[in-house]
Amino acid sequence: MNIALPTPRIEHALHTDPAHERAALLQGLLQPAARIDSKYFYDNVGCELFTRICELDEYYPTRTEAAIFRSCAEDIAAALPSGAQWIDLGCGDCAKSRLWLEQIHASRLVGVDIAGEFLQSALTGLAACHPHLECIGVVSDFTQRLDLSQVIDERPDAPPVFFYPGSSIGNFTRPDALRLLRSIRSQCGTRGRLLICVDLLKPRDVLEAAYDDALGVTAEFNLNVLEVVNRELDADFSRERFSHRALFDSQHGRIEMHLVAQCDQDVRLSERNLRHFSEGEHVLTEYSHKYSTTEFGAMLAEAGFGRFEVWTDPKDWFGVFLAEPTA
Repeated sequence: MNIALPTPRIEHALHTDPAHERAALLQGLLQPAARIDSKYFYDNVGCELFTRICELDEYYPTRTEAAIFRSCAEDIAAALPSGAQWIDLGCGDCAKSRLWLEQIHASRLVGVDIAGEFLQSALTGLAACHPHLECIGVVSDFTQRLDLSQVIDERPDAPPVFFYPGSSIGNFTRPDALRLLRSIRSQCGTRGRLLICVDLLKPRDVLEAAYDDALGVTAEFNLNVLEVVNRELDADFSRERFSHRALFDSQHGRIEMHLVAQCDQDVRLSERNLRHFSEGEHVLTEYSHKYSTTEFGAMLAEAGFGRFEVWTDPKDWFGVFLAEPTA
């Protein structure tokens, strides 16, 4: 006898205007200091390259986060409310959530991601393994706007726990990071929590190697964004005329990734726009901010999370923060 498996509910909250997106990309490239939004990294090739980056010796964040989760799982779970609504921001394949769903006896999973088809597939697979767990998907670009009021149940016995792993908070400028944290706080209620992972400050050579590996995988990842821009704008960037550069800006506490013009050149950005790049000119593609535990704790407090605990690795390279709203 075949038993029908539950079908995850999918809510669509992604309202994109392709013309507006192209205009914003073009505007970024026409600024005096050209910039490409890091969201353009992740086409199919970019996703494959990023998977390879996560396996590199130099790229410590993925394995360090996983090690903290393994070694501190019981302590972290004990500090989380049982029966919570587990809200995975940027859930991908939900692999990182699987560890916690049984640990805290979650009552439901809300997966939030921009890739709708992938989200449906991931939640269907997870629901098959957890038939008693309600699974809901929200297709949304939460980096622009986070509003889950239509899917979070206001139940005192099932407070929301927002889960934001991977240290992606570092890709936001500090004002934008604070804005996202405040948005999460506004949807936590009084008993909700935020479990968020943060890359911590460490020696410059370690940081720069993580974003400029010896095998050149990160360079390929960065240069691939030019292929994406060519498709989006019908531009004619030649990746052979640019090189990858990653540097740590100690003043702002962040890694910056750039593409550097290797010669004077003119690039057609659209039918009507031509941009001259001088030799040595930079195109900014990504920020990755790093924090001290004190600094990030202060940002949490400013966002309305007055109490927090943090678990780190033996080198204090990476932090897993559990934040509780101020009453």
